[in-house]
Amino acid sequence: MKEFALIFRINDINFKPSPEQMQERMNWLAGIVAQNKLVDKGNTLLPIPGSAMSVHADNVVTDGPYTEIKEFISGYIIVKTDTIEEAVELAKSNPIFKIGGNIEVRELLKLS
Repeated sequence: MKEFALIFRINDINFKPSPEQMQERMNWLAGIVAQNKLVDKGNTLLPIPGSAMSVHADNVVTDGPYTEIKEFISGYIIVKTDTIEEAVELAKSNPIFKIGGNIEVRELLKLS
């Protein structure tokens, strides 16, 4: 099986999920656990303005990971599936879409 990162993005950095929204997300995650496809539940990555910096070539430092980004990474998980299409299918049922968010699915390369 391959591993894929599901990266959750939202447009509103000030979004605070309700208890019901948190439960809905936990139920979605429990479904992935029940299928034995969860590798890492990740950590919440809600950025605080001014708390991220990027280092570029020639030691140039800028604010944030991307100063032009219009959405924020709110978290991630790592799942194991046979194909990227299967990982996308897992992502499709996430409740983040109800609040206008999106999920980026990326295959992770293993170093052997």
